[in-house]
Amino acid sequence: MAKLNIVKEGDPVLRGKCRPVLEITPRIITLLDDMIETLHDANGAGLAAPQVGVRRRIALVEVEDGQLYELINPEIIDRKGNQQEIEGCLSLPGKWGVTDRPMEVTVRATNRHGEEYTVTGTGLAARAFCHEIDHLDGILYTDHAIEMLDPEDLEIE
Repeated sequence: MAKLNIVKEGDPVLRGKCRPVLEITPRIITLLDDMIETLHDANGAGLAAPQVGVRRRIALVEVEDGQLYELINPEIIDRKGNQQEIEGCLSLPGKWGVTDRPMEVTVRATNRHGEEYTVTGTGLAARAFCHEIDHLDGILYTDHAIEMLDPEDLEIE
């Protein structure tokens, strides 16, 4: 495994629409493994392939230690409720904003073994699923933040 560089705001790869994964090859497995190492090293809640310079529909979400979701060709199939919470992004270090997201989402995706599955997340997990899937369509949380926050006013660890 290898730690990858996280692309920062301004890089055009973050604004492109990602291509679907048509076949799970050894290169896709290596990308997943490298993304996991990169996510853990950055201490993030999620990471999408374009954030490491790859325009493929692949994302990771891990909001609880040991509960990692590998999302290949993910699609949100159900949304419920509403939450307005603070979000940040590994590709936009030092920026924070309040977004309006569903309280609960159900996602359909494929895992590294080619098996389709669904997962439902609430609260932080729902935000993370939405945030990472947005990346696959070239959307950043700042595009629909209802308020950007001054980092000096925050007490974020």
